[in-house]
Amino acid sequence: MFKKVSFPILLLSAAAIAAQTVPLPVDPAPVLLDRMVVSDKLDKAREDIVPSLGATEFRIDRAQIDALALGAAAGFNEVLLHAPGVAQDSYGQVHVRGEHANLQYRINDVLLPEGLTGFGQELDTRFVDTVNVLTGALPAQYGYRTSGIVDIHTRSTTRDTGDLSLYGGSFGTLRASAEASGSIDRLAGYVTASVERSDLGVENPTAVRDAIHDHKDQFKTFGSFAYVIDDSSRVSLMLGLSFARFQIPNNPGQDPAFTLKGVPAFDSAALNENQREENHYAIVAYQKSFGEFNAQLSAFTRYSLVAFTPDPAGDLIFNGTASRVHRALVGNGLESDNSWALASAHTLRFGALVTSTNAGTRTTTSVFSTDANGNQTSTVPFDIADNQSKLGWLYGAYLQDEWNPLAGVTVNYGARADASLGYWHEGQLSPRLNFVYKATDALTLHAGYARYFTPPPLELVQTTTVAKFDGTTKASPSDTSSPVLSERSHYFDAGASYKVSSNFTTSIDGYYKRAKNLLDEGQFGTALIFSPFNYRRGEVYGVEFSGNYSHGGFTAYANVATSRAKAREIISGEFQFDPAELAYIASHDVHLDHDQLYTVSAGVSQKFGDTLVAADFLYGSGLRRGFANTGHLAEYHPVNLSLDRAFKFSAHRELHARLDVVNLFDQSYELRDGSGIGVGAPQFGSRRGLFGTLSWNF
Repeated sequence: MFKKVSFPILLLSAAAIAAQTVPLPVDPAPVLLDRMVVSDKLDKAREDIVPSLGATEFRIDRAQIDALALGAAAGFNEVLLHAPGVAQDSYGQVHVRGEHANLQYRINDVLLPEGLTGFGQELDTRFVDTVNVLTGALPAQYGYRTSGIVDIHTRSTTRDTGDLSLYGGSFGTLRASAEASGSIDRLAGYVTASVERSDLGVENPTAVRDAIHDHKDQFKTFGSFAYVIDDSSRVSLMLGLSFARFQIPNNPGQDPAFTLKGVPAFDSAALNENQREENHYAIVAYQKSFGEFNAQLSAFTRYSLVAFTPDPAGDLIFNGTASRVHRALVGNGLESDNSWALASAHTLRFGALVTSTNAGTRTTTSVFSTDANGNQTSTVPFDIADNQSKLGWLYGAYLQDEWNPLAGVTVNYGARADASLGYWHEGQLSPRLNFVYKATDALTLHAGYARYFTPPPLELVQTTTVAKFDGTTKASPSDTSSPVLSERSHYFDAGASYKVSSNFTTSIDGYYKRAKNLLDEGQFGTALIFSPFNYRRGEVYGVEFSGNYSHGGFTAYANVATSRAKAREIISGEFQFDPAELAYIASHDVHLDHDQLYTVSAGVSQKFGDTLVAADFLYGSGLRRGFANTGHLAEYHPVNLSLDRAFKFSAHRELHARLDVVNLFDQSYELRDGSGIGVGAPQFGSRRGLFGTLSWNF
């Protein structure tokens, strides 16, 4: 398969590289530049290189973020929960349109390379100006991670401003943060940093208010810098660093399952498991616009680390194993995106992407020996080392044409050629087609088809040598471990948006996906590190409704989504599953563990001069649970309130005092109960919390 796509990749890559090497006209004598005007013009040119072109797009701006619970202090995942069709899960995960993960993140229209995910939210809401969430049948420039494109545009670097903020409240939460932006001549920059501690670092595994052994410490910083070369070009640099340490919360009252020599008793409330996480990245981008041609070339590098430290005695007594896990990733890549307005009715877009990922795992597992029936035969543990590393490559290129054959009609057609060289060599040529019809000034219709190719994340592929653990307390029900394959799918999307009035807009969108080798992920161990596996086939479908109203200082929104995600027959990583469950899934269409029938988000806000009053809520009908995901958890609907008051001291200085109540009615709700396909420990949503923020803007 790889040989079949190599030629179009080389052809389209050559076109993209040639575009970057087109001789540029010689600039005339230097002139004084209006930096803000030039930056705005280049921003618009950059966005034209990678537009939505018929995909379903949902935009969240800074004012909407401020009206959400906790505002800029909220986790970035909590912001995404207020987009249509986004379901909440434990560990800060979100599921878009019935997919487990499969999200692609971009910052200022540049790809953010993939990293290892854990408990920590590495992206800081503070540096976000707007978030565009693209779903549906995506244009050809978007490949690999396609359930949603999360495109973040950062705060402005062209204004001289600053902010000092102190946030804290329930669960021992305290965060200090600062941000500043400014410019000197043609150089502009924005920097933010925060340090946080909390006693609710991970979801509580019990229904009580305060978790046991659940402290976290986290430091995050982000910087964005841009240098304007002339009125048609600039170079940008983005840097991000994140460090976090988490205690793994305990579930008291557990019964010991194994015997450890020298330790007659152990209280599960005294377990001491911990996880350390790091994520660092650097992205440099060069943008050039001349005539009808716009180009952007970017290079990026990333380092990620997740290290889990067990409780050596406690884990052996309760689980029969104690694994010290160290996973690290180093990724590098180049991306080229270009647009060329050939004529009034045609805009050509093309580009290429190449990434390398070097993923390594070091695991040392303490186990007990067992007999043929799996019964413990010794109380003295011994260690088994299992270390793996792999270098993988992704290649992709695309070519597409935006055609306007008639007034109000846009047709975008093209194709991607992708190849994945990891544990297996796979590839695919993927057509894309979108129609947009602006029927009236108020009504817009769209429909599209996309063929998707989704390789498994190399850094998450389970490479354990299963046979090493035969005859131990970590032995699997079988040694069958078929390789994880790339998912291949057909995706259909259609919808409409209608502007009822200048204040009120509505939209509806429906989608259907049919997949071969459908990818899912599960937690198969104590460490919060997910491992991918395949179902032989699957389908996902649903409908989303959205409404937005604004008048004066009042705003309101509501998103209602219904979705179904089902699959049949697990065909990779079989050793991780119970044989009875495997047999059932082989002959039945089962719900995916993250399948949620109904998801709702809504909110209102009112501005009274310098005072903002807001309320929002989420509703989920419950994720799946039980044997082969045949059941589902109870519904939940936490409500949040916010009050923000600005005290102005001068034109550029003001103090913001903010109060937030999260889960106003103190609802106790369960996100996971520890059962289901690939589901780890139980997790409950956060109980009622009171939080305050003081921010000095200057």
